[in-house]
Amino acid sequence: MEKSEILVTTTEHIPGRDYEIIGEVFGLTTQSKNVVKNIGAGFKNIVGGEIKAYTELLTEARDIAIDRLRQNALDMGADAVVMMRFDSDSISADMETVAAYGTAVKFK
Repeated sequence: MEKSEILVTTTEHIPGRDYEIIGEVFGLTTQSKNVVKNIGAGFKNIVGGEIKAYTELLTEARDIAIDRLRQNALDMGADAVVMMRFDSDSISADMETVAAYGTAVKFK
């Protein structure tokens, strides 16, 4: 099975599928933007509005965290991940940590 074939869902049940729980899986990343984008974000903070550099940072971090979650599930022999959730935190003004976590399951 390929990593991209691992089904990831936020629901507790997968309709029409019977499965057994393997265990907890997670994917974690910490990302930061470069100094130039941080300066631009600082100026945007003065006038207000969306700070696109940080939106991009969080989108990239989310994608990496899900990719690592899928790899963790694949390494455990899982077919899917149920009850997937995100958690995020700022480490500093320009660094974000994103964790994706859930329950790895194997189809019967």
